Amino acid sequence: MTGLAQIRSTFLDFFRKQGHEVVASSPLVPRNDPTLMFANSGMVQFKNVFTGAEKRPYKRATTAQKCVRAGGKHNDLDNVGYTARHHTFFEMLGYFSFGDYFKPAAIEWAWTLVTKEYGLPKDRLTVTVFSEDDDAFGLWKKIAGLPESRIIRIPTSDNFWAMGDTGPCGPCSEIFFDHGDKIPGGPPGSADADGDRFIEIWNLVFMQFEQVTKEERIALPKPSIDTGMGLERISAVLQGTHDNYETDLFRSLIAAIVEETSVPAEGKYKASNRVIADHLRASAFLIADGVLPSNEGRGYVVRRIMRRAMRHAELLGVKEPLMWKLVPALVREMGGAYPELSRAEALIEETLKLEETRFRKTLERGLRILDEESGALGQGDVFSGETAFKLYDTYGFPLDLTQDALKPRGIAVDTDTFGRAMAKQREDARQAWKGSGEARTDTIWFDIRERIGATEFLGYDTEKAEGVITTMVADGKEVSELKQGAKGTLVLNQTPFYGESGGQTGDHGVVRTAGSALFRVTDTQKRLGDLIIHQGVVEKGAFKQGDAVELDVDHARRSGNRQHHSATHLLHEALRETLGSHVAQKGSLVEPDRLRFDFSHNKAMSAEEIGAVEARAAGHAGNPAQRADACPGDVDRGGEALGRRDALRREIWR
Repeated sequence: MTGLAQIRSTFLDFFRKQGHEVVASSPLVPRNDPTLMFANSGMVQFKNVFTGAEKRPYKRATTAQKCVRAGGKHNDLDNVGYTARHHTFFEMLGYFSFGDYFKPAAIEWAWTLVTKEYGLPKDRLTVTVFSEDDDAFGLWKKIAGLPESRIIRIPTSDNFWAMGDTGPCGPCSEIFFDHGDKIPGGPPGSADADGDRFIEIWNLVFMQFEQVTKEERIALPKPSIDTGMGLERISAVLQGTHDNYETDLFRSLIAAIVEETSVPAEGKYKASNRVIADHLRASAFLIADGVLPSNEGRGYVVRRIMRRAMRHAELLGVKEPLMWKLVPALVREMGGAYPELSRAEALIEETLKLEETRFRKTLERGLRILDEESGALGQGDVFSGETAFKLYDTYGFPLDLTQDALKPRGIAVDTDTFGRAMAKQREDARQAWKGSGEARTDTIWFDIRERIGATEFLGYDTEKAEGVITTMVADGKEVSELKQGAKGTLVLNQTPFYGESGGQTGDHGVVRTAGSALFRVTDTQKRLGDLIIHQGVVEKGAFKQGDAVELDVDHARRSGNRQHHSATHLLHEALRETLGSHVAQKGSLVEPDRLRFDFSHNKAMSAEEIGAVEARAAGHAGNPAQRADACPGDVDRGGEALGRRDALRREIWR
């Protein structure tokens, strides 16, 4: 048993036989944890189950979870391609108990799986426990028969897991595989533990406490189990290598790259082949889960991943878009386990091809300037931060690509100077903002936008979501609390509420806390293009900065807005067909019960022309193909012109 697909299915089948529900991977965009950019572990989808906020019809579960670590706290992007085990996308195998069983069963099943089902030799395995966890120490000795020398007590937080400053927590126990003395490194806890000889393959978390305050910790009434095993890492072990990129999945993806480029997999371009293979997986799965490239939030992360891969394709000498051609190979390898990949295959190919086509112009221009400015530099030199900022600001060449291009030559970038130039640009923009009255009040949004970043809009996929209040504003000032009866504005990290733009009025709805506080949203606006603010009044309770909240859009109002927004596009097309292609939109108003469409024409319309426009618009409404053609590339999705018929059809008529 060496194939990655078989290793995955063996894991899930084993725990299914032990009474675990096999639960499908959740999407990469968490819906129940607004503090995370992407799902980064198997327990993310079960977070509310562990805390008791959500009930499910099973008490034990097993999953193969899609994960991404390429932004925020968990960011492995810069290491990918240059190490044996860093990835942006990876799969986490896990099994979980929600108060059903505890340490004895968890340890016995883990040991049985790795030694009997996977057949790993016992003398190559070492485990760690938290230094104070005598129970786990004794169980490993009894169940596994390990000598005390291979049950290592670790006194640090490496072996004690916590969900946050407060909440469920508990000691960990990790299983390590010894690759042998031919590889440098020592056992966990030793001075040379960072070497590659001893590799962690599994982490078992014994969730047995609740951290009430910084000083107080109490026992949970129903202790639980949360485990995680990296599929790529255990596959490398079972396939006799310490390098994840030597496993069957990556060999197949890299073979597809070699076939398209005729560049050998090893040698000078080894890292580039690996970057492309890894980033292909991340990009494809993110697109399949609805994350499209953009300049903000999750969209910016997927764009960075794509463009880093595209830069390495350029290093291979590729002159035409490459990544979209590799999608069929990925679907062949992983589409069986993740059917969403197969369903989205056409969209993935189209998105990658379009992004790479656009990016090549930026890449060629930026690399030419970069070569000119860095030509005299050598190993150990530092590239000018001012020039790096010019490349970013004037030519759209991101800092991380500048760093990645210079890395093989041993040249660093002066990021401090780059940062100062970026800060100056923001300050200049703030100073340029002038006005009086309400416009002057709006200067507060510069500070807020710079500090907390853009709001991620979730409303194309859902009308209900969770979020975290990042700040609140009342009477033109930031406040830490809004109490019952107070009027104010909530700003959140993510929201399904649509901010007024393109003539479409903002959403209404409610925001609630777990403690039943309620904020009535009476208007949603955008500030500085991508900061979404929720205006309204506190009808019940109080709201504080940092509160986790539930957001619920007024469905009836949203539906009315959507229908009238669609009608403006159909009306525009009907006007152009009737009056001529010179007709151009000059403004619009979209509300739940009406619309207004302003356009240019050289004379007043006759009654016959009005009737013809009405008939054409009605005809488009009855023809799905014409509905999609009515507004090529002009659907307002927060400023993104999609320009794809299937996407337009979803936007207009869902």
